[in-house]
Amino acid sequence: MSQKILIIGGTSLVGSTFLQYVPKNYEIFVTEHEVSFTESNITSKKIDLLKDKNKISEYIREIKPTVVIHTVAFSSVDFCETNHELADLLHVEITKDITETCNEISSKLIYFSTDAVFDGTKTEKYSEDETPKPLSFYGKTKLNAENIVLSGNDRNVVLRTTVIYGHQKRSRFTQWVLENLKNQQPVTAFTDQYNTPTLVDDLSKAIVKILELDLSGLFHASGKTCINRYDFALKLAEKFHLDKELVLPTLTSEKNQAAPRPKNGCLDSTKLENLIGMEFCDIDSGISFIHSHIVK
Repeated sequence: MSQKILIIGGTSLVGSTFLQYVPKNYEIFVTEHEVSFTESNITSKKIDLLKDKNKISEYIREIKPTVVIHTVAFSSVDFCETNHELADLLHVEITKDITETCNEISSKLIYFSTDAVFDGTKTEKYSEDETPKPLSFYGKTKLNAENIVLSGNDRNVVLRTTVIYGHQKRSRFTQWVLENLKNQQPVTAFTDQYNTPTLVDDLSKAIVKILELDLSGLFHASGKTCINRYDFALKLAEKFHLDKELVLPTLTSEKNQAAPRPKNGCLDSTKLENLIGMEFCDIDSGISFIHSHIVK
């Protein structure tokens, strides 16, 4: 039987980047939403998970993938805070349907979660052993989804990650900073919210290793450097020779954000790194990597 991989959200930053790293022995299937696929070696199907949630289960049953990678989620934490029903539908109910369908046909499910499952009161990086305590509705729905995926099948994988970035246009933070600075526009960035930004190519390589080794369980999968958005923006400005004076520091209290954020969302990926024999980039290496792809 041929190996098949289904990426739910094939045009997402993670989905589209992972396509460049998929092992040759996999037949590739993806779902698309607003952007269409043109690659001849990929079978794609347009599915709006929110409007027709039954279609995804039908599609999984139809193609019977060996592995399903579920990348779809609302990108706005604030949207989830003010739209509970939609957040619950996409993150929890639809993930439950996908999990149950994968169980029926013995597909391995890989699900992406977030640092927002923690309250951010710890001073060090969070390991997988820490007790989750989400502050936002987004974090609560993602934690619920984690529990569904991990209890659904002992072969499933949950990857907690944070601030995924790359050289691609879908890398929201880096694109926003670079575009503004190139156009001589100011960039306001937080000095009091810390994360471990994750190079999307590292994440893609880690998934390949997880598949090769058939790992299962809960893992943190993020970059090595615990840094705030202000310092991240400054490093981008410096590497791309843009005006650092346009990067303006701000505090969470100065912005009207609907959802509370953990002050510390830094994740420790040592457990996964040791198992797959690979290290995630620190922030300087990651920025050098995207610089080498953008400036050619």
